Amino acid sequence: MEETKKRMLSGIKPTGKLTLGNYIGAIKQFITYQDEYEMYIFIADLHSLTLPIDPKELRENTKDLISVYLACGLDPEKVVLFKQSDVSEHAELGYVMTCNSNMGELSRMTQYKDKSSKLGSNESIPTGLYIYPTLMAADILLYDADYVPVGVDQKQHVELTRDLAIRFNSRYSDTFKVPTPITAKTGAKIASLANPEKKMSKSESDKGTIYLLDDLNINRKKIMSAVTDSDNTICYDPINKPGISNLLTIMSSLTNRSVEEIANEYNGQGYGTFKKAVADVVINELEILQNKVNEIKKSGMIEKVLEDGANKARYLARKKLSKVYRKIGIN
Repeated sequence: MEETKKRMLSGIKPTGKLTLGNYIGAIKQFITYQDEYEMYIFIADLHSLTLPIDPKELRENTKDLISVYLACGLDPEKVVLFKQSDVSEHAELGYVMTCNSNMGELSRMTQYKDKSSKLGSNESIPTGLYIYPTLMAADILLYDADYVPVGVDQKQHVELTRDLAIRFNSRYSDTFKVPTPITAKTGAKIASLANPEKKMSKSESDKGTIYLLDDLNINRKKIMSAVTDSDNTICYDPINKPGISNLLTIMSSLTNRSVEEIANEYNGQGYGTFKKAVADVVINELEILQNKVNEIKKSGMIEKVLEDGANKARYLARKKLSKVYRKIGIN
């Protein structure tokens, strides 16, 4: 008898453009989860509204995000892939979870404190930023997820989800599975090309970030302009040579060769030759990916995948929300 797979759920927010850091550090590894777990993956478009975002940008980001994940190997036959906004139960249960939370615990959320502190003194703090964690709790609890892969910045939200599930179960009887946060499988951490002391991220300067779907010539120029040092030695030393070490990590991650092997091959050939080799590897990978993305966008596959995914997700979500409403006395 085949063992039932544990269920894993993950949400992806369509804000900002996907970077080479996202690709190497998370996406390529994330694909392996689909063989280990029963996967539910949703595009967290409701969460993207917590801070103002241009509607056109949101639509484009959503389509790009789905296309990239499919192009990288996410299999709709193995994974339930859907948009959060297509399953209205997320928002409904989100309100119930908000009513079962308290202001003190939401005020203690680190991401809320960090993001609100970055807003200007004349800017008001959006309420969506404050109640974001209760919608996230609903996202998870709707599907009886066993595991939620998270980075350090989201682990606190899953802990709150656990607290809300336990509180609801205690108040109304057993209703929700209490999820377990697990550290997401991550690949190498990729640094900014302009400032190798910092992680490559959507919020970094354009000059230091390789965007997956950007023009290939622009990305090549960014790699050729990557900050290095002056001694012209190619070796892996993240402390003293962060720029060269970052380029070695990128090349190693995309070729499955060790950084030592690559360093030995290019040491003595100069930084210009090495940067060109790194650029060739990156651009080749991105060209293949972009071609697949363009094929997927033209095929009409996205709409079909999202429709099928929403139908499957809605089946579980409706069952869970109906149970919740019965418990609290709404029906």
